Amino acid sequence: MLTVDLDKLALAPGSVCLDVGCGEGRHTLATYLIDGVQALGIDLSEQDLDTAKQRIQDMTPHAPGGEVGFAAGDATDLPLPDGSVDAAIASEILEHIPNYLAVLEELWRVLKPGGRLCISVPRQWPEWICWQLSEGYRTTPGGHIRIFDATHLAREVVRQGFVLTGRGSAHALHVPYWWLKCLFWRSDPEPWPVRLYHQLLVWDLMKRPWITRAIDALLNPMMGKSIVLYFTKPAVQQTAPARSHS
Repeated sequence: MLTVDLDKLALAPGSVCLDVGCGEGRHTLATYLIDGVQALGIDLSEQDLDTAKQRIQDMTPHAPGGEVGFAAGDATDLPLPDGSVDAAIASEILEHIPNYLAVLEELWRVLKPGGRLCISVPRQWPEWICWQLSEGYRTTPGGHIRIFDATHLAREVVRQGFVLTGRGSAHALHVPYWWLKCLFWRSDPEPWPVRLYHQLLVWDLMKRPWITRAIDALLNPMMGKSIVLYFTKPAVQQTAPARSHS
């Protein structure tokens, strides 16, 4: 289940693509399938990284010639040299990090001039409903600590020096599932409405029937759970970008 449109990262043979906060590696492994791309996933969770590494063997027979690796690291202090990656993905991580501006600064630092960046965060109004339905949704360790206004976030990224090049949304069908999850947050085991909707999402993911794909595409502009923003680091920087360490 990809949130990012990888075509918009313009990856070519020899490109290095960084997936920050990669989790179990869905975007990293998808990038690995692009011919000649070196995919690197970084995350704080050793457990998620172990799962991601185990999935490499499932992807390898389909990879036309790229490379993939996973490493532990902090998104606010990336273990990479300046200007070392051609593209970067930060999908659904900024809402977890107290000093998300430090992440933006690090992404600016490690990207080459002309490099591309994709950031995705939960859409504001569906996320707000989740917060109202369940306190546990946002107070569980590792949960979401803020709700982003996408326009404000884009402005913050541009303030670092990036140029906004595109915007999209994804996963509208997942919004009701999370509302149900929040509504029944304290239920153990999960009640039948949550289990049934989860089965629908798995069926949609595996079979990709035209009816659910059409509904998702129709609803995404209004209620896609993820807002997806695309940026470029200018090849020529005329002025130093603003920096904030708050």
